[in-house]
Amino acid sequence: MLTGLFAILFYAATAILVVGVANRIAAYWRTPAPLKIPTMPAPRTQGGMVYRMGREVVLFESLFRSNKWIWIFGWMFHMALFLVLLRHGRYFQESPWFLTEVVQPFGKYGGFAMIAGLAGLWGRRFLVERIRYISTPSDHLMLILLLGIGISGMMMTMVAHTDIVALKHFMIGLMVFDWKPLPADPVLIAHLSLVIILMVIFPISKLMHAPGIFFSPTRNQIDDSREKRHIAPWAAEMEK
Repeated sequence: MLTGLFAILFYAATAILVVGVANRIAAYWRTPAPLKIPTMPAPRTQGGMVYRMGREVVLFESLFRSNKWIWIFGWMFHMALFLVLLRHGRYFQESPWFLTEVVQPFGKYGGFAMIAGLAGLWGRRFLVERIRYISTPSDHLMLILLLGIGISGMMMTMVAHTDIVALKHFMIGLMVFDWKPLPADPVLIAHLSLVIILMVIFPISKLMHAPGIFFSPTRNQIDDSREKRHIAPWAAEMEK
């Protein structure tokens, strides 16, 4: 019964996540950008724009320039999350890939950095007055949810070890629609439940900034307003 329940929940959450994110990205794609508003100094070539976007995505360049200590916690959380997600790849592979094997020790302790980064980001919503003023209950609940996922995951690694082999069989079985028993471990059940909640609310949350940054006109536009006229598609249709 537990296996069937979580199998159905994971299928439903995956469908909501994929369809929801796809719809939001399609909306971003269709939204016109009527003005030329690249943040200066902006690159003047397509290659320069891609390089700038890469620095923003990997290094959080603009955040580093604006606030160093928030950058530390933000970059720490995101890079640790990246390692943790790579490490989780072993649960979906019969024979783990080379990269998955390499990141195992780093991803294991990356969980501590992930939790520390989240704690710092949550702390600023209490300690920084202007951030506290604009923080909403959903902001706090999202950080609590992410902290719950991180802490429960670390508990399975460091405190209450779960049956990793059985969990791997369950996850691989989900992908091929061949359900395998899910270990009835309370910490594992809590961890998976929080992950399912995150998957469901992701498309309607502020976490959509992950794909949204690629559609930000202040970042993805080139400084070529003197060489080329910029006109939104809807405006071009009006001129016809």
